[in-house]
Amino acid sequence: MATLTHHESATAEQLVVTDGARKTFIAIIVTGVVLLIIGILAQVMGWGAAEHSEAAGHAAAAHGAAHEEGSSVLVKRVLVSLWHSNLFFLGVSTVGTVFMAINYVAYAGWSVMVKRISEALSAWVIPGGVIMLIVFLVGRHDIFHWTHEGIMDKGSPNYDAIIAGKSGFLNLPFYLIRTIIYIGIWAYFSWKLRQLSLQEDLNGGTVWFHKSINASALFLVLYAVTSSMSAWDWVMSVDTHWFSTMFGWYVFASWWVSGIAAIALTAIFLKQAGYLRALNASHIHDLGKLMFGFSIFWTYVWFSQFMLIWYANLPEEAVYFNQRLGGFEGRYTFLFFFNIAINFVFPFLGLMTRDAKRQMIIMKIVAIAILCGHWSDFYLMLMPGTLRGDNGFLIEIGIAAIFLGAFLILFTRRLASASLVPVNHPFLDESIHHTT
Repeated sequence: MATLTHHESATAEQLVVTDGARKTFIAIIVTGVVLLIIGILAQVMGWGAAEHSEAAGHAAAAHGAAHEEGSSVLVKRVLVSLWHSNLFFLGVSTVGTVFMAINYVAYAGWSVMVKRISEALSAWVIPGGVIMLIVFLVGRHDIFHWTHEGIMDKGSPNYDAIIAGKSGFLNLPFYLIRTIIYIGIWAYFSWKLRQLSLQEDLNGGTVWFHKSINASALFLVLYAVTSSMSAWDWVMSVDTHWFSTMFGWYVFASWWVSGIAAIALTAIFLKQAGYLRALNASHIHDLGKLMFGFSIFWTYVWFSQFMLIWYANLPEEAVYFNQRLGGFEGRYTFLFFFNIAINFVFPFLGLMTRDAKRQMIIMKIVAIAILCGHWSDFYLMLMPGTLRGDNGFLIEIGIAAIFLGAFLILFTRRLASASLVPVNHPFLDESIHHTT
């Protein structure tokens, strides 16, 4: 981040995103486009197809008529990848507002130094919501089996009694209404808390702080419901026959720890670029504790879900893990174990000691690993139920890089639009002198 320059104005600090930084973000997008093109060529030309033609054959036989309304494998991969990466970035973006709201209602002072980072994360909520609606309307048949024509109509050759039993919840108008409500709530409160924060900067006083607490308390109640329901709608309904009562917590845990990692990573980059002068090792340590603790929480939810399904061994439940552990000629088996290694073992061992949580280089490595690991976690949630044995990585990584570059452009633009330090926050002094 040497491309960022810095100037001082009292206690305020203004981020200046230079042309060099913007070029870096555009380079990420261009790299993503190149990978996407190579991935498309690989799919069209059939490079590497022989390796998994048998798996694809099994998948086609098993899934048969289910995809009769679907597109080609190439189009399907692009649509599912757009859904996958956008879902990940939208969740991380919203966690910025959740993090800020939790700290408000907890009257927490330590986090004031990173408050503007969590505010800026929400820059993707509205663009991500719009992309989500467009991708659903265009590609719903390729992502969600329950959207196929006739699947809930008795007498139709596509009729599925289990899915028909869920028609009260899984129907197009209600689904779209729910999605718009989730995004609307998240976008409104992200905007509201940002505006109150900016007013506090301009006018001072504690009135804005107390208004922020009230808005945060309401938002957290609504987010507790909408985050779980969005996980059912956007992820779990991909595997329409299967359900887990822990799935909402599982998706939230993945989003939450990724959001904490994004906040920590940004704080470290800014500190190393000469910003956030009052940010000290204790702030980094606290962010490290959150990353460490919630990596364990994610693993707890993951294990609880897996262990109960494995132990009961009911076919209608076990199918979810059978697909990921040995299914489709073992195409997801490595990723299944890699998921545990990068999202639990690596953060657990990397951040176990107090000193490790205070070392910026270790925190950077672990934060990047967590972000990559939970992107792959969402990959594992979505791909077996959509692409079956036709999955790949080039197209998916290319689209993820395009999203990353676009996200960074919006994120840094919002970061630069106000002081990095909330100068009139009533707990600013406590945060500046924070020690652990």
